[in-house]
Amino acid sequence: MLVCIAMVSATWMLSGVVPVLIDAGLRILNPTAFLVVTCGVCGLISILTGSSWSTIATIGVAFMGIGTVMGFHPGWVAGAIISGAYFGDKVSPLSDTTVVASSACGVDLFKHIRYLLITSVPAMTVAMIVFLLAGVFSNPEALIQTGEVQSLLARHFNMTPYVLIIPAITFTLIVLRVPTLLVLFTSAMLGLTGIFVFQPELMTTLGGTDFLSSVKASIALLWGPTEFSTGSELFDNLVSTSGFLGMLSTICLVLSAMLFGTAMIGTGMLGVITEKLTSCLHSRFALVGSTVASGLFLNSCTADQYLSIIIGGNMFRNAYRRTGLEARLLSRTLEDSVSVTSVIIPWNSCGVTQSAVLGVSTLVYLPFCVFNYLSPLMSLLMAFTGFKIKQTFHRPVPADVAPAEG
Repeated sequence: MLVCIAMVSATWMLSGVVPVLIDAGLRILNPTAFLVVTCGVCGLISILTGSSWSTIATIGVAFMGIGTVMGFHPGWVAGAIISGAYFGDKVSPLSDTTVVASSACGVDLFKHIRYLLITSVPAMTVAMIVFLLAGVFSNPEALIQTGEVQSLLARHFNMTPYVLIIPAITFTLIVLRVPTLLVLFTSAMLGLTGIFVFQPELMTTLGGTDFLSSVKASIALLWGPTEFSTGSELFDNLVSTSGFLGMLSTICLVLSAMLFGTAMIGTGMLGVITEKLTSCLHSRFALVGSTVASGLFLNSCTADQYLSIIIGGNMFRNAYRRTGLEARLLSRTLEDSVSVTSVIIPWNSCGVTQSAVLGVSTLVYLPFCVFNYLSPLMSLLMAFTGFKIKQTFHRPVPADVAPAEG
């Protein structure tokens, strides 16, 4: 999947998809509303597609380019993109993590989503207000580079709107629930075809003067970096691509993190820690707080959100049942503490992937992912107040007592 994301990033840029979206965004979007619009649009697309990864790798890259030209701090732009994408992923019935969380806890999918909204909507509302205020107090002097970048885009790319058929087909495939890996590969191949169809002069510049040389140029741009040298550092950094080699360090980091997580589980260290933790939990707030802390801990150890959700569900299911708390509270807390925080952990598969795709270090965008760190805090707040939390107290039946006959 990471290889396919690298190919999508390269081909969407060189085929003109991202340049056209950047140009349109610079013409339409006002800097004051840019961050809040970015967050809202990414959230909407992620709800429709059920995939934060696909949203960030496609429209998110375009918003990153627009924000860079406007002069926003990259952390703000990446934070708005990630906040919106992970909100949509979290509340979408098409999302893999949402389905896994509800299934791992034995909760109906739509009951799980409705319960999620109690913490997700307030967290997203606060995030949107923060992004709006950040846009209001942004620096207008950054707009002086907009005209230069638009001119360079028009000079080096054929800015035809027909190139948008590529993202249109991609989003259609996602909505139709085509497997993500197949969607990304198809999207990359559509982007590669788009270079020949919509950017023939660029392909010639890359060395594609005949069929054989075009094949070699295609392999080269998918494999390694493609750099522009126009004299404008901003533009060159904006449109240059890194190909598969640029994703190689990310792939190595993800594999290393997964091996570490496997060792933690296989040696039984993780099981011992969780057993000691859950045995002494009795109050509502302590249980939810421990679930949140364990979600962050599991995300850090396993480096995989799916595995963390499943382990977390198995860890706390009996504890929630013992204290009379609903299973949907567990599934919601796991989503709040695992699904949305995976992207802000530097060595988690989500964190390293989105950092590579957006070109922004995880620690740089972490403070600006308002929705992502508000979600677990909102879970703790709801547990403290008891809002919409039902709790029944039944004396547990000892295992050695047989049920009465008759």
